[in-house]
Amino acid sequence: MYPAVEKSKWFGIACAIMLLAVIGAFAYTGEFYLLVIPFAFLFFAYAGLNWKGIFWILLFTIPASTQLSFAGETMSITLPDEPIMWTLFGIFFLMLARKPNIIPKWWWRDPLVLIIVLQFLWLIVAVCFSKVPFFSVKFLIAKMWLMTCFIILPIWVFKEKKDFVKGFVIMLIPMLITMLVILIHHAILGFKFARIQDAVRYIYYNHVDYSTVISMYLPFVYIAYRLLKGKSKALRRLFLFLIVFFLIAIYLSYARAALIAVVFSIAIGLGIRYKVVNYIMPTFYALVILLVSYMATDNNYFAFRPDYNSTYMHKDFTNHLLATLRGKDMSSMERLYRWIAAIRMSKDRPITGYGPHAFYYYYKPYAVPMFKTYVSRNPEQSTTHNYFLYMLVEQGWPAMILYGVLIFMIFYQAQKIYYRFNDRFYKLCTLGIAMCIAAGFINNFFSELIETHKVGALFYIPLSLLIILNQKSKEQSEPLIESD
Repeated sequence: MYPAVEKSKWFGIACAIMLLAVIGAFAYTGEFYLLVIPFAFLFFAYAGLNWKGIFWILLFTIPASTQLSFAGETMSITLPDEPIMWTLFGIFFLMLARKPNIIPKWWWRDPLVLIIVLQFLWLIVAVCFSKVPFFSVKFLIAKMWLMTCFIILPIWVFKEKKDFVKGFVIMLIPMLITMLVILIHHAILGFKFARIQDAVRYIYYNHVDYSTVISMYLPFVYIAYRLLKGKSKALRRLFLFLIVFFLIAIYLSYARAALIAVVFSIAIGLGIRYKVVNYIMPTFYALVILLVSYMATDNNYFAFRPDYNSTYMHKDFTNHLLATLRGKDMSSMERLYRWIAAIRMSKDRPITGYGPHAFYYYYKPYAVPMFKTYVSRNPEQSTTHNYFLYMLVEQGWPAMILYGVLIFMIFYQAQKIYYRFNDRFYKLCTLGIAMCIAAGFINNFFSELIETHKVGALFYIPLSLLIILNQKSKEQSEPLIESD
């Protein structure tokens, strides 16, 4: 008998024995979780044979994964994507143990990788000096598998054009399904602004998380439409419809940041097209610095304090937008309340910060009471609502500066790569990646969602693809990566 057949025979016998054992155990105990064992066995067996297949499964599960909390809300897990990430994280370290130099040299030489490595090293420093070591170590571990799965592993997955297309389609299908489910649920609730949280809560943490994901994915749908030029008219019409569908869904998510993100992503796309993108981020940073300087001078920010009794959450989105402009919107004023606290906090620990996940436990003594709103009790334990301040408070000035430099370098590199390519497919992919990250940047200017799996995937995977495309653009007609 051939060895392969012999192995297959014994594997089949082992599976049959395990299945019978599980059925017997279930019949005896009545515990339904025992029925998961055969599926887990098959999953790990498949992972050992084809880890890249597991990576594609991970991409498919991300849009529909949901967060479950336990241990008195102090711990949480997202299912089913997080256990898959743990598996891939373990597989990577087995690969590394087998071949320590498995990561190609060109990857290490990329300037974006240098910044990412510096960010990670400084994160370790911040964890060492953290005031909440348990939560900070947990954050560090989660960051490790997030970056391994979404930045490192794509090196061996996205090799050819078909891989880029496959990844796009694999994430698009479940994303469209979740969007339809949410829109139908929201329609049943009358598309009311006050009920959007109820419509998204079973799939997304909140409507901001939802709006961020779909506004970041919209550029890829647009690029797919562009790439279909001269091909199937029916398919091109379908993607034109999907662009409109995404825009409607973004509006009905009732998230102001997502609307601004769409506009900013278009600005970045045009900036790259007309070779002016390198001026956008320095101008943005300069305006923010000027605004903060003005607000801090002679306590000018006091003039923006809200009226506690007239600052509340509106039930209509139009009134919500008008209230934002008038300084009467509760969520905007609560952001200001936390931003002021964050800046005041940073003065006490400017270098290492308070440690990852520490903001909530230390910010209230630094808050200015006159900016307090009805939601300042913060029972959901949310943080700064600004990724720059999130970095500043929890990891210090070095982390915040590195993040700012990373964003600038992403767009700087994207423009170089775009004009280095002759291949239209890769040129447009580069443009879509830059626009996706631009949308993520604006959304995270009003939140801190990069550490979540859905938004984190749509930030780090495009970043990894940009690194891959940088090498591809230098090799033009050569194979992207050597075979494993």
